[in-house]
Amino acid sequence: MPRHVLLLAALIVLVACAQQTARQTAHTERPASLLLVSIDGFRPDYLDRGMTPTLARFAREGVRATSMQPSFPTLTFPNHYTLVTGLYPDHHGVVANTMEDPAIPGVRFVSKNYTATEERWWDEATPIWISADRAGLRTATMFWPGSDAPIHGRHPDYWRAFDKTVPPMQRVDQVLAWLDLPAAQRPHFITLYFDGVDRAAHDHGPDSPETNAAIAAVDAALAHLRDGIAQRGLENAINLVVVSDHGFAAVPADHHLVLDEIVPVDEIHAVTLGVLAGLRANPGFAARVETALLAQHDHMQCWRKQDVPERLHYGRNPRVPPLLCMPDVGWIITTREEMPTRDYKLGEHGYDNAAPLMRALFIAHGPAFRSGVLLPEFPNVDVYPLLAKLLGIRPERNDGDIAPLLPALR
Repeated sequence: MPRHVLLLAALIVLVACAQQTARQTAHTERPASLLLVSIDGFRPDYLDRGMTPTLARFAREGVRATSMQPSFPTLTFPNHYTLVTGLYPDHHGVVANTMEDPAIPGVRFVSKNYTATEERWWDEATPIWISADRAGLRTATMFWPGSDAPIHGRHPDYWRAFDKTVPPMQRVDQVLAWLDLPAAQRPHFITLYFDGVDRAAHDHGPDSPETNAAIAAVDAALAHLRDGIAQRGLENAINLVVVSDHGFAAVPADHHLVLDEIVPVDEIHAVTLGVLAGLRANPGFAARVETALLAQHDHMQCWRKQDVPERLHYGRNPRVPPLLCMPDVGWIITTREEMPTRDYKLGEHGYDNAAPLMRALFIAHGPAFRSGVLLPEFPNVDVYPLLAKLLGIRPERNDGDIAPLLPALR
């Protein structure tokens, strides 16, 4: 056999042994696993409805923030990627649930179809499951936006492709099954994602009985998780961080802003409509479209992307359209052509992240956390450096600051 082939084979064996050694070392040095739970669309004031005894107990025995400020736009995919990268959407590249990229002409990213599983939309950043894997820790995702994609060529060690029909209890059962694996195979980092509250609030409104039922169902699933962890004797071996991505606002049926009344729609290309309109003027119409949109409007404000207020940390990424229009909370932007076909919702999010109704949830519980701590509001980019510290890994470059969360730690 040629000498270079033997050297290559030896190198492969050495790398495999090094990875296995790293995993074994990581397991012995980091006994506490980290479980990151997201309840999509869960407003922090939902805790006051009396339907969440499990979450209330986690908060009482651990740490709760008065609220957490989501990143702008207050949409699901951008904020979930912010939580696991510590980067604002402008910096991690997932700038909306629907987006286009000048470098990928003719293709549109849509969160609800196959394009969301393509690496090229996600590889401007490195989510924490990739960093943990590189550090020798096993990882698992029971759903999380982005985890279906092979980011930087990698998936978590264990993962499930998103399926909204999987009920909350079955999602918890999968997590418990991973915790039943032998210690050397058990994941150190796990995500668990619930979307039922978000779907109910969209379809029926955030103050509806259906949303309350979805809140209660998720809390029951978390009780099942708590009991399962206790039955396995892992109460002191798992740190639990529970978050949401954004809040929710009711949308009255007549709160529609029709673009046709402001600008001829054949002069624009709409990347997105609804809560945040991302628009591009068609060739030859830029000046007229800008003049019309940038004028003062009732219930809506528009900007050139470079003029978006600095506090929103948004507008520099090439994937952000040249013109953005943000309606007041409780309003949506549409066109006459879209109105007959649009699936109108009674609840929405995506508005200004300074709006109280857009605030998100943060609760933490486990051996790393103090008991009975109430933190003031902080931005959700700060969650990522906390996660990295809990895992004992070096964080990637990020926009977060762990300082506001240090009082929560033992």
